[in-house]
Amino acid sequence: MDWTSEARQELDLMPPDGQQLILAARAELVTATDPYYRGIDADVSLPHWITVRPLASTSPGGPHIADRAGGRGWLIYTFICRHAEPQITVTDAFWT
Repeated sequence: MDWTSEARQELDLMPPDGQQLILAARAELVTATDPYYRGIDADVSLPHWITVRPLASTSPGGPHIADRAGGRGWLIYTFICRHAEPQITVTDAFWT
């Protein structure tokens, strides 16, 4: 998983509990077969505190948002499915 410099700075400034949830969400995303969790009930295997959806419903293959902890924070990321090395890039991280 790659991070834009802004998203990495946001992660570094979060309180420890926010950072732990971010890193747990990261683990879920990097181990998923399809980090966009496309399809009906595709995200049923995710922990109850994280949901994944397209950032814009008109762009299902574009950036996605992983909401965490009942709306207390999120990760916005893009996924490029490459055969040899899939790539996830976090472009925004937020915690309240």
